[in-house]
Amino acid sequence: MKSVPASTQMNPTDLRGILQYVPRFRNQIFVIAIDGSVLADENMPNLLLDIAVLRSLHIGVVLIHGIGKQLTDLSVSRGLPISDTHGLGVTDLTTLDLAIEAASAVSHRVMQGLTQSGLKCALTNTIRATPVGIMRGKDQLHTGKVERVDQDAIRHLMSADLIPVVSPIAFDRHGRPFRINSDALATELAIALEATKIIYLCPFAGLEIDGEIQRQIPIEELEKILDRNPETISDNARSKALHAVKAIQAGPPRVHLVDGRIFEGLLAEVFSNEGIGTLIYGNDYQQIRRAGRRDVRTIYNLTRQAVKREEILHRTLQSIERNIGDYYVFEIDENPVACLALQFYPEINSAELASLYVMSAYQDLGIGRKMVSFAELEAKRRGADRLIALSTQTFAFFSLLGFEETDKSVLPSARLATYERSSRNSRVLVKYLKQ
Repeated sequence: MKSVPASTQMNPTDLRGILQYVPRFRNQIFVIAIDGSVLADENMPNLLLDIAVLRSLHIGVVLIHGIGKQLTDLSVSRGLPISDTHGLGVTDLTTLDLAIEAASAVSHRVMQGLTQSGLKCALTNTIRATPVGIMRGKDQLHTGKVERVDQDAIRHLMSADLIPVVSPIAFDRHGRPFRINSDALATELAIALEATKIIYLCPFAGLEIDGEIQRQIPIEELEKILDRNPETISDNARSKALHAVKAIQAGPPRVHLVDGRIFEGLLAEVFSNEGIGTLIYGNDYQQIRRAGRRDVRTIYNLTRQAVKREEILHRTLQSIERNIGDYYVFEIDENPVACLALQFYPEINSAELASLYVMSAYQDLGIGRKMVSFAELEAKRRGADRLIALSTQTFAFFSLLGFEETDKSVLPSARLATYERSSRNSRVLVKYLKQ
């Protein structure tokens, strides 16, 4: 069994750690696509136990499995060459026959494992296929694509406490079989079912771009890379990246790439802020929202380390609660990972940006810049013509964003009094906002 890297030791099975997510994910649907290599890994029984935990928390699960490794193994053992491994190119008749055999064996193993984990399941024919046809002048033969998803049948199975198991072999209206790429299948299912997440369980650590694993990446950035420099994305993840973009554009807001070979890796990804894989997410600016009373303790805990390092001014729980209307949080996958406060001084047509902090695991991702840009837009919208920031250690960051150092006399009288009482000797920075 593979050990969990030290950075992922977050004890995901601790009930206290999971409870905060239960209301958020209850009765939601996760589409989980398991790579054929992961299905062959020794961690597979543990992975199915992770899925049992999700079901125990009333999370709907639809399972899709790949067959790439199994198809390749069959090809080698039988001495029969195949035309395509992953359902992305031409599927000739020999390849189709081997794919059907591989899919049957894998489906059997998945259902057996789910049964051993105390879960009920059903292998479905709820996907109607249609031929891909001719691509770039070449007939793709028995390679198919999704024509229709029978979402009512899938929902009916889930309502009966069954896990639908979907094979990458699907049939057209005449009952003819076609090989479908499992990444594409996951996307089509998630869109049809209005799923909350697609989780790709992979035999690698996450989405690798230019040799570096990305822990979080917004869809806008990923789209640009796929359009301009697709070769910078590792070959094994490119298909998942393409289908993640399609999925998020059509509905499901979150796509995860997780190493399915890691013990409790699925739970560590779903039930923690940091996760262990890659999160691809959409609606970038919609991640910033006004804080509410339920966020008071989160903001207090979020900023506590920065206060200890004297990066930002200490504020008590009571102070945060009293002024919660001034705060905004930045969420990734509905988890607050950054915050700021925006205080307005109408008498001088100014606003102050305060308590800006980004969790250490999410720094160097541009979140701080986005929060400052949001503050500028909000300040302008509410009539301020300049934005003030006080800083002891991050003035270089603010300078890069167009802030200039100024005299403390720019502060209104009441704020100037608290500034002098604090004895922090913060630098005063200002940025003039173009209306």
